[in-house]
Amino acid sequence: MKSRIRIGLQVAFILALILVRAVAQTPGSAVYLDPSQPINVRVDDLIKRMTVEQKATQLVNQARAIPDLKVPAYDWWSEALHGVANAGTATVFPEPVGLAATFDDSLIHDMAIVIGTEARAKHNQAVRAGRRDIMEGLDFWSPNINIFRDPRWGRGQETYGEDPFLTGRMGVAFVTGLQGDDPKYFRVISTPKHFAVHSGPETSRHTIDVQISKHDMEDTYLPAFRAAVIEGKAESVMCAYNRVNGQPACANTFLLKDQLRGAWKFNGYVVSDCDAIVDVFEGHKFVKSQAEAAAVSLKTGMDNECADFFTITKDDHDYKPYVDAVKQGLLTEADLDVALRRLFTARMRLGMFDPPEMVPYAQTPDSEIDSAPHRELALKIARESMVLLKDDGVLPFAASVKKILVVGPLADQTGVLHGNYSGTASHAVTAVEGIRKQFGGAQVSFEAGTNFLREHPVIPTSALSTDDGKPGLRGEYFSGELSGTPQVVRVDPYVDLQLSHPDAHALPLPTGMKDFSVRWTGFLTPAESGTYQVGLMGSMQRLWLDGKLIVDDGILHDPNPQLATVQLAKGHLYAIKIEYQAGGRTTKLIWMSTSADPLVEAVSAARQADVVVAVVGITSKLEGEEMKVDVPGFKGGDRTSLNLPAEEEALLGALKGAGKPLVVVLMNGSALAVNWANDHANAILEAWYSGEEGGTAIAQTLAGANNPGGRLPVTFYKGVEQLPEFEDYAMKNRTYRYFTGEPLYPFGYGLTYTSFEYSGMKLSNPQLQAGNPLDVEVDVKNTGKRDGEEVAELYISFPKLPGAPWRALRGFTRVHVKAGEQKHVKLTLSPRDLSYVNEAGDRLVSTGDYLITVGGGQPGTGAPHAESHLMIQGEQKLPE
Repeated sequence: MKSRIRIGLQVAFILALILVRAVAQTPGSAVYLDPSQPINVRVDDLIKRMTVEQKATQLVNQARAIPDLKVPAYDWWSEALHGVANAGTATVFPEPVGLAATFDDSLIHDMAIVIGTEARAKHNQAVRAGRRDIMEGLDFWSPNINIFRDPRWGRGQETYGEDPFLTGRMGVAFVTGLQGDDPKYFRVISTPKHFAVHSGPETSRHTIDVQISKHDMEDTYLPAFRAAVIEGKAESVMCAYNRVNGQPACANTFLLKDQLRGAWKFNGYVVSDCDAIVDVFEGHKFVKSQAEAAAVSLKTGMDNECADFFTITKDDHDYKPYVDAVKQGLLTEADLDVALRRLFTARMRLGMFDPPEMVPYAQTPDSEIDSAPHRELALKIARESMVLLKDDGVLPFAASVKKILVVGPLADQTGVLHGNYSGTASHAVTAVEGIRKQFGGAQVSFEAGTNFLREHPVIPTSALSTDDGKPGLRGEYFSGELSGTPQVVRVDPYVDLQLSHPDAHALPLPTGMKDFSVRWTGFLTPAESGTYQVGLMGSMQRLWLDGKLIVDDGILHDPNPQLATVQLAKGHLYAIKIEYQAGGRTTKLIWMSTSADPLVEAVSAARQADVVVAVVGITSKLEGEEMKVDVPGFKGGDRTSLNLPAEEEALLGALKGAGKPLVVVLMNGSALAVNWANDHANAILEAWYSGEEGGTAIAQTLAGANNPGGRLPVTFYKGVEQLPEFEDYAMKNRTYRYFTGEPLYPFGYGLTYTSFEYSGMKLSNPQLQAGNPLDVEVDVKNTGKRDGEEVAELYISFPKLPGAPWRALRGFTRVHVKAGEQKHVKLTLSPRDLSYVNEAGDRLVSTGDYLITVGGGQPGTGAPHAESHLMIQGEQKLPE
């Protein structure tokens, strides 16, 4: 009896112990939820509680919720190149190539703080609303610090230009501003991309194998990433699509193991570009299955796969390759844990597992979004980004100018100001709007001048009807694909579908439906006869007019217009059908009645004006990321010509014939070969894609209220014939550092309405031992009659050392100098700033006679400058 009691007590004790341990392991009292514990301890505690499948669900961008562990769902994909992007209203700053033109890294740091602050506020809003969706997270896949080696690359607009040093300084400023300075928590996480050696062509990025020398790798393609990781302490890096010397960038031993985690000691996480791991298998044929692609990428150092887009994934196809890889012995559970430690460390440092009151950035108020001070900063940056390329004295406009004609298809558009990867400005100032406001005492008129590049409005309800005569179109909404019985049938007044952060004009989304397809049918009836451009703005869409398929656009891409030119008769009913496939994000039914001869109308108006301002260029609908474009001079997002489009070139020529002063304002994200304008226009102002206050900045510059001080962050060539083949990544004859020809406008070039003089240059040690830093001091005097801003650019011209460039930018500062005032400038060069890369790919500081130049541009370009020789003695090899 006693033995039975004893056994019973033992069993009870064991059961109690099990119960106590079970209670101790419940999420409510778990170590990983205790903010007082070290983050590495918390992360390990969380990971050990997960099953293999749960772990796999965290390795893709649509990380699944794990309710029993209180792990919320999280989409790692958000964007913020020049403002919080694709997430509704936000402050829109100039496109990054325009940011680089400021040569003002402290200003870019301030901008990044604003972007990170608005991002936090938007995330807080989403969480309060119960959302954890794409573009609403705290991990931002920005900045793009690839080198803009060739102006044909459509995504070059996203970068800080062609120079590794300038790109590095801007990248560090952006990363540190975005991530914040709290010792425990990140404001948000910055993800420099695309690592590495990535700059087109867009059409072959999923298959191309870039063969590159160790010299060009170390000299050109890696320095900005090194700076962003080592100095900026970026917590994340994105690996690229293409192969580099035979291995996909996301499974590249040299890039991810040897450089990033080896030489640079990077401890953050690596995220793949979207579908880049699919490319490892399908595009590059590097392995024989998707499970192998997942395994080789993860083991090489990739931690999070961007595998999901805007449609919420409802099955396991995205993370299943990781489960399969474990089952097949390609990965161990320990391999998954390595990646998970990096990912959950990031989430812990973002405060996602701590009470909001403990996380300072979680208190960011909604009022920070699109605030008045942020708009003022957008204007300041836009002003600083303006680059004056030519001026024969017509600028700034004299008080006698009373009649101003603004011409050009881009002058009255807001879309061009936004560039790509942008948010939506609550109000964007067009060029013509800005000019009208700035020159209130003058008569300002506008003519498009060409049908090319005009914005196409949504076709209004008045032109649409259903089969039974109701205004609008019949909309059939299907859950998933366009098959079966529609879940919702209704009459829509027009077609303007926006699934992500819709504006006020967008159609209301059907209640209870998220991932759906739509078929609209009915009739189009024009009020006037004429030639029309009819089409769709969006992607994954098709359009039939009177039974003829006129738009067939079945792939996902950034929204851009797909148009057909048709003759339409007044009052005639044309049968119309639109099909939108789930996952396309947006579709709009658009049109435009083309003018019979807009050029003649513009020239007639020019004859009545005192001065003509021609706003011309290109847009992010022509140059950008892998997209369908059917326009001469453009292909798949890239450019095949550097020329201004022919329609705009003809417009400029005709306007010049009117005999009035011609001022050309350029809007573009890459260098334009404006040879005719350089020879014939009276002035040329480079305005880039200048953000929400672009029109104000342009107008203030034309008026002289803003004295332009921006500098070109890229070389403007005279034509593609000056360039090597686009696919050739070797730096020979590329960018100002190695180009042997004569450019139209050199890197670092920019005029002003005043004049500057450099003098009194001093080196801290004209005889320098290799490995020591160098201070360079110089006086900058404004010798003109206007206050102005001067970018003092420091270049090193190297002795004849194999592998060294002609010259290289190694320092800059932007200073405001009043008329007649003199400012003292001091720049400090580190041993790395004084180094070069030899032909073997080693970074060295070497013996020789160096020329140090500080001035308003490159030496030999006519820019004011001062110079001094530096003798370096000895040699020192620097770490990679």
